[in-house]
Amino acid sequence: MEILLDTHTFLWFVEDSPRLSKTARTLIEAEDSRPFLSVASLWEMAIKISLGKLSLTQPYESFVEGQLTTNGIDMLNVKINHTAAIATLPFHHRDPFDRLLVVQARIENLPLVSIDPIFDAYGIQRVW
Repeated sequence: MEILLDTHTFLWFVEDSPRLSKTARTLIEAEDSRPFLSVASLWEMAIKISLGKLSLTQPYESFVEGQLTTNGIDMLNVKINHTAAIATLPFHHRDPFDRLLVVQARIENLPLVSIDPIFDAYGIQRVW
């Protein structure tokens, strides 16, 4: 099953955080699972690091590359149709990273693994 990970889901998964739900962990680790991490999440993490709101155990680039490889997580690139869809997306939420995840989940038909119930307002499948 292909799934899209929210930024916090990715971080909580690789940190083995107890904040990650058992359902989310089971789904990510399932044999038939194919998790994706959006480039938007990479951008979000880099910005949070630069603002001092996020710190990692390794330098950003080696941390991300290592975790993606170790955990078999694929990157989901941002496409023109993703950004075009944002132009007509209702403003249930103003976070630009989350808005991009919404349209990616919708267009690519991927369940979004996230704790954040705001995504439910967009009519996408959210798993937690």
